[in-house]
Amino acid sequence: MALLDGKNILVTGVLTNHSIAFHVARLAQLEGANVILTSFGRQMKLTQAIAKRLPQPAPVLQLDVTDNDDLAALKDRVLEHVDSLDGVVHSIGFAPQTVMGGNFLSGEWADVATAMEVSAFSLKSLAVAAQPLMSNGGSVVGLTFDAKFAWPVYDWMGVAKAAFESTARYLARDLGPQGIRVNLVSAGPIRTTAAKSIPGFEQMEGNWPQRAPLGWDQSNPEPTARAVAALLSDWFPATTGEIVHVDGGVHAMGQ
Repeated sequence: MALLDGKNILVTGVLTNHSIAFHVARLAQLEGANVILTSFGRQMKLTQAIAKRLPQPAPVLQLDVTDNDDLAALKDRVLEHVDSLDGVVHSIGFAPQTVMGGNFLSGEWADVATAMEVSAFSLKSLAVAAQPLMSNGGSVVGLTFDAKFAWPVYDWMGVAKAAFESTARYLARDLGPQGIRVNLVSAGPIRTTAAKSIPGFEQMEGNWPQRAPLGWDQSNPEPTARAVAALLSDWFPATTGEIVHVDGGVHAMGQ
């Protein structure tokens, strides 16, 4: 039996075939899952086009995680395709460039608030919206970039990721009694479209391959996608509130 055989998985954040979310969706399908994607606004057409590159075409639902109407409608939109969800993948993040790239001290609250809402609070919003569809329990998996450190150029997005990681722990506490696990995968730098939008991203990736005991390929999202798939599966039934590092081992090394 395949790792995700028969499971219904909702995947957010698929924009290109280079994104981690795309590879999660692809691998989930190969492992037997029914996959549903979400998108919104001008990104919708991109997601619909990329969905056709999956092993099997996947429906794309309207979902802006900052829109209360979209969140309220998620249950009914999902039920048009499947009768429940077993897993949800949060692969959403955004911060205006005015609060990254060395602009930490000059960052204004309005822009910081946008980063916090989209990149951190949205985990709670998405989990709560999906909760009624997970009456038999399930798994919520999010993607982060290790927030224990102050990284070059990451600035307020790094702060938002710290809030994101804390949010996951509180969700693990409050959703655990319903059998819903909440875990994160902390990936090393991968050259996705989102990463390239960070001013000075090359400073963050630095000498990562040389520092990683296992080495690191910034162009390969597959190891991260595999970790997400594993956490979506039944192989971690008693694991929640955890952050699994998929970074070649850099997180455990001294600078």
